[in-house]
Amino acid sequence: MTKVHDSKQYDLILGIETSCDETAAAVTSGGYTILSNVVWSQVAIHHPYGGVVPELAARKHMEKIVPVVEQALTDAGVNSNGIDGVAVTCGPGLVGALLVGLSFAKAFAYARGLPLTGVNHLHGHIAAIYLQPDPPPFPFVALLVSGGHTNLYYVTGAMDFEHMGQTRDDAAGEAFDKVAKILGLGYPGGQVIDQLSQEGDPERIRFPRAFLDKTGFDFSFSGIKTAVARYVENEDNATRHIADVAAAFQEAVVDVLVHKGIAAAKAKTCRHLALVGGVASNSRLRALMTEAAQEAGIYVHIPGPELCTDNAAMIATVGYYQLSEGKTAALDIDVYSKTSHSGRLGVVR
Repeated sequence: MTKVHDSKQYDLILGIETSCDETAAAVTSGGYTILSNVVWSQVAIHHPYGGVVPELAARKHMEKIVPVVEQALTDAGVNSNGIDGVAVTCGPGLVGALLVGLSFAKAFAYARGLPLTGVNHLHGHIAAIYLQPDPPPFPFVALLVSGGHTNLYYVTGAMDFEHMGQTRDDAAGEAFDKVAKILGLGYPGGQVIDQLSQEGDPERIRFPRAFLDKTGFDFSFSGIKTAVARYVENEDNATRHIADVAAAFQEAVVDVLVHKGIAAAKAKTCRHLALVGGVASNSRLRALMTEAAQEAGIYVHIPGPELCTDNAAMIATVGYYQLSEGKTAALDIDVYSKTSHSGRLGVVR
Protein backbone atom coordinates (compact mmCIF):
# COMPACT_ATOMS: atom_id res chain seq x y z
CA MET A 1 0.00 0.00 0.00
CA THR A 2 1.02 3.63 -0.40
CA LYS A 3 1.08 6.04 2.51
CA VAL A 4 0.85 9.80 2.14
CA HIS A 5 2.85 11.74 4.72
CA ASP A 6 3.54 15.41 5.16
CA SER A 7 6.05 16.30 2.48
CA LYS A 8 9.54 17.45 3.46
CA GLN A 9 12.67 18.50 1.68
CA TYR A 10 14.57 15.59 0.18
CA ASP A 11 17.97 15.82 -1.43
CA LEU A 12 20.05 12.63 -1.65
CA ILE A 13 18.03 9.70 -2.99
CA LEU A 14 19.36 6.16 -3.38
CA GLY A 15 17.82 4.47 -6.41
CA ILE A 16 17.80 0.69 -6.94
CA GLU A 17 16.89 -1.05 -10.19
CA THR A 18 16.70 -4.84 -10.75
CA SER A 19 13.77 -5.27 -13.14
CA CYS A 20 15.57 -7.43 -15.68
CA ASP A 21 19.25 -8.22 -16.24
CA GLU A 22 21.02 -5.15 -14.88
CA THR A 23 21.82 -4.72 -11.20
CA ALA A 24 21.90 -0.95 -10.75
CA ALA A 25 22.19 1.59 -7.96
CA ALA A 26 22.57 5.36 -8.08
CA VAL A 27 22.53 8.44 -5.90
CA THR A 28 20.99 11.67 -7.15
CA SER A 29 20.83 15.10 -5.57
CA GLY A 30 17.82 17.37 -5.83
CA GLY A 31 16.20 15.12 -8.41
CA TYR A 32 18.40 16.34 -11.26
CA THR A 33 22.07 15.86 -10.40
CA ILE A 34 23.63 12.40 -10.75
CA LEU A 35 26.25 11.79 -8.08
CA SER A 36 26.74 8.14 -9.01
CA ASN A 37 25.21 5.66 -11.43
CA VAL A 38 26.51 2.09 -11.18
CA VAL A 39 25.26 -0.66 -13.50
CA TRP A 40 26.38 -4.29 -13.45
CA SER A 41 25.19 -5.98 -16.65
CA GLN A 42 24.41 -9.67 -17.05
CA VAL A 43 24.58 -9.63 -20.87
CA ALA A 44 27.58 -11.97 -21.03
CA ILE A 45 25.85 -14.41 -18.71
CA HIS A 46 22.62 -14.64 -20.71
CA HIS A 47 24.25 -14.45 -24.16
CA PRO A 48 24.69 -18.25 -24.55
CA TYR A 49 20.96 -18.74 -23.94
CA GLY A 50 19.80 -16.24 -26.56
CA GLY A 51 17.82 -14.25 -24.01
CA VAL A 52 17.36 -13.50 -20.33
CA VAL A 53 16.86 -16.54 -18.09
CA PRO A 54 14.68 -15.23 -15.21
CA GLU A 55 15.94 -17.60 -12.51
CA LEU A 56 19.56 -16.96 -13.41
CA ALA A 57 18.95 -13.21 -13.47
CA ALA A 58 17.52 -13.29 -9.93
CA ARG A 59 20.49 -15.27 -8.61
CA LYS A 60 22.98 -12.84 -10.12
CA HIS A 61 21.10 -9.89 -8.65
CA MET A 62 21.44 -11.51 -5.23
CA GLU A 63 25.19 -11.80 -5.74
CA LYS A 64 25.69 -8.23 -6.94
CA ILE A 65 23.14 -6.03 -5.17
CA VAL A 66 25.29 -5.34 -2.08
CA PRO A 67 28.56 -4.49 -3.89
CA VAL A 68 26.70 -2.40 -6.49
CA VAL A 69 24.96 -0.31 -3.81
CA GLU A 70 28.20 0.07 -1.87
CA GLN A 71 29.94 1.26 -5.04
CA ALA A 72 27.17 3.77 -5.74
CA LEU A 73 27.52 5.25 -2.25
CA THR A 74 31.31 5.37 -2.56
CA ASP A 75 31.19 7.03 -5.98
CA ALA A 76 28.73 9.60 -4.64
CA GLY A 77 31.00 10.37 -1.70
CA VAL A 78 28.31 9.67 0.89
CA ASN A 79 27.62 6.99 3.46
CA SER A 80 24.31 5.33 4.15
CA ASN A 81 23.55 7.79 6.94
CA GLY A 82 23.65 10.67 4.47
CA ILE A 83 20.80 9.32 2.33
CA ASP A 84 17.40 11.03 2.65
CA GLY A 85 15.25 8.35 0.99
CA VAL A 86 15.25 5.12 -1.00
CA ALA A 87 13.52 4.54 -4.34
CA VAL A 88 13.24 1.07 -5.84
CA THR A 89 11.70 -0.39 -8.99
CA CYS A 90 8.61 -2.47 -8.17
CA GLY A 91 7.55 -3.29 -11.74
CA PRO A 92 6.91 -4.06 -14.43
CA GLY A 93 9.61 -6.66 -14.91
CA LEU A 94 10.74 -10.15 -13.93
CA VAL A 95 9.18 -10.95 -10.56
CA GLY A 96 12.18 -12.82 -9.17
CA ALA A 97 14.58 -10.09 -10.21
CA LEU A 98 12.36 -7.33 -8.85
CA LEU A 99 12.04 -9.09 -5.49
CA VAL A 100 15.80 -8.95 -4.97
CA GLY A 101 15.93 -5.18 -5.36
CA LEU A 102 12.77 -4.56 -3.35
CA SER A 103 13.82 -6.84 -0.49
CA PHE A 104 17.19 -5.11 -0.25
CA ALA A 105 15.60 -1.65 -0.41
CA LYS A 106 13.13 -2.51 2.35
CA ALA A 107 15.91 -3.76 4.64
CA PHE A 108 18.18 -0.81 3.84
CA ALA A 109 15.44 1.74 4.49
CA TYR A 110 14.05 0.04 7.60
CA ALA A 111 17.46 -0.37 9.26
CA ARG A 112 18.17 3.36 8.85
CA GLY A 113 14.69 4.74 9.43
CA LEU A 114 14.51 6.09 5.86
CA PRO A 115 11.38 6.63 3.79
CA LEU A 116 10.89 4.13 0.97
CA THR A 117 9.01 4.65 -2.28
CA GLY A 118 8.21 2.17 -5.05
CA VAL A 119 8.78 3.25 -8.65
CA ASN A 120 7.20 2.18 -11.91
CA HIS A 121 9.99 1.22 -14.31
CA LEU A 122 8.26 2.93 -17.25
CA HIS A 123 8.02 6.18 -15.32
CA GLY A 124 11.74 5.84 -14.70
CA HIS A 125 12.50 5.72 -18.42
CA ILE A 126 10.49 8.88 -19.00
CA ALA A 127 12.17 10.59 -16.04
CA ALA A 128 15.58 9.89 -17.58
CA ILE A 129 14.96 12.90 -19.80
CA TYR A 130 14.80 15.15 -16.71
CA LEU A 131 18.46 14.32 -16.05
CA GLN A 132 19.57 15.89 -19.33
CA PRO A 133 21.04 19.42 -19.38
CA ASP A 134 18.08 20.74 -21.40
CA PRO A 135 14.96 18.71 -20.49
CA PRO A 136 11.72 19.40 -22.35
CA PRO A 137 9.19 21.75 -20.77
CA PHE A 138 5.75 20.40 -19.89
CA PRO A 139 3.72 19.31 -21.67
CA PHE A 140 5.58 16.99 -24.03
CA VAL A 141 5.01 13.69 -25.79
CA ALA A 142 7.17 10.73 -24.76
CA LEU A 143 7.84 7.74 -27.00
CA LEU A 144 9.12 4.94 -24.78
CA VAL A 145 10.80 2.17 -26.75
CA SER A 146 12.48 -0.72 -24.94
CA GLY A 147 12.88 -4.49 -24.95
CA GLY A 148 9.59 -5.03 -23.17
CA HIS A 149 7.56 -1.92 -23.97
CA THR A 150 6.62 0.41 -26.79
CA ASN A 151 4.30 3.15 -25.52
CA LEU A 152 3.31 6.74 -26.23
CA TYR A 153 2.48 9.20 -23.44
CA TYR A 154 1.39 12.79 -23.18
CA VAL A 155 3.33 14.11 -20.19
CA THR A 156 1.72 17.11 -18.50
CA GLY A 157 3.77 17.10 -15.30
CA ALA A 158 6.57 15.22 -13.62
CA MET A 159 4.05 12.77 -12.17
CA ASP A 160 1.17 13.07 -14.65
CA PHE A 161 0.74 11.05 -17.83
CA GLU A 162 -1.92 10.40 -20.43
CA HIS A 163 -1.43 7.06 -22.14
CA MET A 164 -1.84 7.47 -25.91
CA GLY A 165 -0.88 4.10 -27.35
CA GLN A 166 1.13 0.90 -27.00
CA THR A 167 2.21 -2.18 -28.90
CA ARG A 168 -0.45 -4.81 -29.43
CA ASP A 169 2.08 -7.64 -29.55
CA ASP A 170 5.89 -7.54 -29.60
CA ALA A 171 7.73 -4.50 -28.30
CA ALA A 172 10.21 -2.93 -30.71
CA GLY A 173 13.21 -4.10 -28.68
CA GLU A 174 11.72 -7.58 -28.45
CA ALA A 175 11.45 -7.67 -32.24
CA PHE A 176 15.12 -6.67 -32.54
CA ASP A 177 16.12 -9.55 -30.25
CA LYS A 178 13.96 -12.09 -32.08
CA VAL A 179 15.20 -11.05 -35.52
CA ALA A 180 18.80 -11.16 -34.31
CA LYS A 181 18.14 -14.73 -33.20
CA ILE A 182 16.63 -15.58 -36.60
CA LEU A 183 19.74 -14.18 -38.29
CA GLY A 184 22.06 -16.03 -35.91
CA LEU A 185 23.47 -12.80 -34.47
CA GLY A 186 23.07 -13.66 -30.79
CA TYR A 187 21.76 -11.71 -27.82
CA PRO A 188 21.15 -8.84 -27.21
CA GLY A 189 19.95 -8.08 -30.71
CA GLY A 190 19.52 -4.31 -30.68
CA GLN A 191 23.16 -3.31 -30.62
CA VAL A 192 24.38 -5.93 -33.07
CA ILE A 193 21.65 -5.13 -35.62
CA ASP A 194 22.37 -1.42 -35.25
CA GLN A 195 26.06 -2.00 -35.97
CA LEU A 196 25.52 -4.52 -38.77
CA SER A 197 22.93 -2.31 -40.47
CA GLN A 198 25.56 0.35 -41.04
CA GLU A 199 27.18 -2.03 -43.52
CA GLY A 200 23.93 -2.85 -45.31
CA ASP A 201 21.54 -1.30 -47.83
CA PRO A 202 18.15 -0.64 -46.22
CA GLU A 203 16.49 -0.28 -49.63
CA ARG A 204 17.59 -3.63 -51.11
CA ILE A 205 14.72 -5.43 -49.36
CA ARG A 206 11.32 -3.98 -48.57
CA PHE A 207 9.77 -5.36 -45.40
CA PRO A 208 6.19 -4.35 -44.45
CA ARG A 209 5.46 -1.43 -42.14
CA ALA A 210 2.72 -2.19 -39.62
CA PHE A 211 1.16 1.23 -39.17
CA LEU A 212 -2.24 -0.26 -38.21
CA ASP A 213 -4.46 2.84 -38.17
CA LYS A 214 -2.18 5.67 -39.30
CA THR A 215 -4.22 8.12 -37.27
CA GLY A 216 -3.94 5.97 -34.14
CA PHE A 217 -1.03 5.44 -31.80
CA ASP A 218 -0.86 1.67 -31.26
CA PHE A 219 2.02 -0.40 -32.62
CA SER A 220 2.56 -3.94 -33.91
CA PHE A 221 5.95 -5.51 -34.59
CA SER A 222 5.23 -9.26 -34.74
CA GLY A 223 4.47 -9.04 -38.47
CA ILE A 224 7.86 -7.61 -39.39
CA LYS A 225 9.54 -10.34 -37.35
CA THR A 226 7.57 -12.99 -39.26
CA ALA A 227 8.37 -11.34 -42.59
CA VAL A 228 12.10 -11.52 -41.86
CA ALA A 229 11.80 -15.18 -40.82
CA ARG A 230 10.00 -16.06 -44.06
CA TYR A 231 12.49 -14.15 -46.15
CA VAL A 232 15.43 -15.95 -44.59
CA GLU A 233 13.66 -19.29 -44.98
CA ASN A 234 12.78 -18.77 -48.65
CA GLU A 235 15.79 -16.78 -49.89
CA ASP A 236 18.79 -19.00 -50.71
CA ASN A 237 21.28 -16.13 -50.51
CA ALA A 238 19.87 -14.45 -47.41
CA THR A 239 22.93 -15.19 -45.31
CA ARG A 240 25.20 -13.68 -47.98
CA HIS A 241 23.60 -10.28 -47.60
CA ILE A 242 22.68 -10.47 -43.94
CA ALA A 243 23.68 -6.83 -43.42
CA ASP A 244 21.03 -5.80 -45.97
CA VAL A 245 18.41 -7.91 -44.18
CA ALA A 246 19.32 -6.31 -40.85
CA ALA A 247 19.26 -2.80 -42.34
CA ALA A 248 15.90 -3.36 -44.05
CA PHE A 249 14.36 -4.74 -40.87
CA GLN A 250 15.70 -1.85 -38.81
CA GLU A 251 14.42 0.67 -41.34
CA ALA A 252 10.92 -0.81 -41.21
CA VAL A 253 10.77 -0.60 -37.41
CA VAL A 254 12.26 2.89 -37.27
CA ASP A 255 9.88 4.21 -39.95
CA VAL A 256 6.89 3.23 -37.83
CA LEU A 257 8.34 4.60 -34.59
CA VAL A 258 9.20 7.94 -36.19
CA HIS A 259 5.82 8.27 -37.90
CA LYS A 260 3.85 7.53 -34.73
CA GLY A 261 6.03 9.70 -32.52
CA ILE A 262 5.76 12.76 -34.75
CA ALA A 263 2.02 12.16 -35.33
CA ALA A 264 1.40 12.01 -31.58
CA ALA A 265 3.20 15.30 -31.01
CA LYS A 266 1.20 16.92 -33.79
CA ALA A 267 -2.05 15.53 -32.41
CA LYS A 268 -1.34 17.23 -29.10
CA THR A 269 -0.06 20.38 -30.82
CA CYS A 270 3.07 19.78 -28.78
CA ARG A 271 6.45 21.13 -29.89
CA HIS A 272 8.52 18.83 -27.69
CA LEU A 273 9.02 15.08 -28.10
CA ALA A 274 11.10 12.85 -25.83
CA LEU A 275 12.51 9.56 -27.13
CA VAL A 276 13.35 7.27 -24.20
CA GLY A 277 14.03 3.63 -23.37
CA GLY A 278 16.72 1.17 -24.40
CA VAL A 279 15.90 1.28 -28.14
CA ALA A 280 16.34 5.07 -28.03
CA SER A 281 20.08 4.36 -28.13
CA ASN A 282 19.69 2.98 -31.68
CA SER A 283 21.68 5.27 -33.97
CA ARG A 284 19.28 5.05 -36.92
CA LEU A 285 16.25 5.84 -34.77
CA ARG A 286 18.01 8.80 -33.16
CA ALA A 287 19.04 10.18 -36.57
CA LEU A 288 15.70 9.76 -38.37
CA MET A 289 13.64 11.00 -35.41
CA THR A 290 15.82 14.11 -35.14
CA GLU A 291 15.52 14.73 -38.89
CA ALA A 292 11.73 14.25 -38.96
CA ALA A 293 11.26 16.42 -35.88
CA GLN A 294 13.24 19.24 -37.40
CA GLU A 295 11.11 19.08 -40.56
CA ALA A 296 7.95 19.20 -38.43
CA GLY A 297 9.17 22.08 -36.27
CA ILE A 298 9.35 19.84 -33.21
CA TYR A 299 12.18 19.75 -30.68
CA VAL A 300 13.31 16.18 -30.00
CA HIS A 301 14.93 15.28 -26.67
CA ILE A 302 16.92 12.04 -26.30
CA PRO A 303 18.91 10.98 -23.23
CA GLY A 304 22.50 9.88 -23.59
CA PRO A 305 22.85 6.14 -24.30
CA GLU A 306 23.81 5.41 -20.68
CA LEU A 307 20.45 6.80 -19.54
CA CYS A 308 18.44 5.04 -22.26
CA THR A 309 19.18 1.55 -20.99
CA ASP A 310 18.08 0.36 -17.55
CA ASN A 311 19.74 2.36 -14.79
CA ALA A 312 19.03 3.47 -11.23
CA ALA A 313 19.53 7.22 -11.68
CA MET A 314 16.17 7.45 -13.44
CA ILE A 315 14.57 5.49 -10.57
CA ALA A 316 16.10 7.85 -8.00
CA THR A 317 14.71 10.83 -9.92
CA VAL A 318 11.17 9.45 -9.81
CA GLY A 319 11.72 8.69 -6.13
CA TYR A 320 12.65 12.31 -5.51
CA TYR A 321 9.34 13.52 -6.96
CA GLN A 322 7.28 10.93 -5.12
CA LEU A 323 8.93 11.51 -1.77
CA SER A 324 8.65 15.27 -2.23
CA GLU A 325 4.90 14.80 -2.64
CA GLY A 326 4.86 12.81 0.59
CA LYS A 327 4.24 9.42 -1.02
CA THR A 328 6.06 6.64 0.80
CA ALA A 329 5.55 2.90 0.75
CA ALA A 330 4.84 0.62 3.69
CA LEU A 331 6.87 -2.55 4.19
CA ASP A 332 4.09 -4.66 2.67
CA ILE A 333 4.71 -3.13 -0.76
CA ASP A 334 5.03 -5.82 -3.43
CA VAL A 335 6.35 -6.23 -6.98
CA TYR A 336 4.28 -6.63 -10.15
CA SER A 337 5.16 -8.06 -13.55
CA LYS A 338 2.82 -5.87 -15.60
CA THR A 339 1.27 -2.45 -15.24
CA SER A 340 -1.96 -0.82 -16.25
CA HIS A 341 -1.97 2.60 -17.85
CA SER A 342 -4.72 4.14 -15.75
CA GLY A 343 -3.84 6.86 -13.30
CA ARG A 344 -0.38 8.15 -12.50
CA LEU A 345 2.44 5.82 -13.40
CA GLY A 346 4.60 6.83 -10.49
CA VAL A 347 2.24 5.78 -7.71
CA VAL A 348 2.74 2.15 -6.71
CA ARG A 349 -0.58 0.35 -6.36
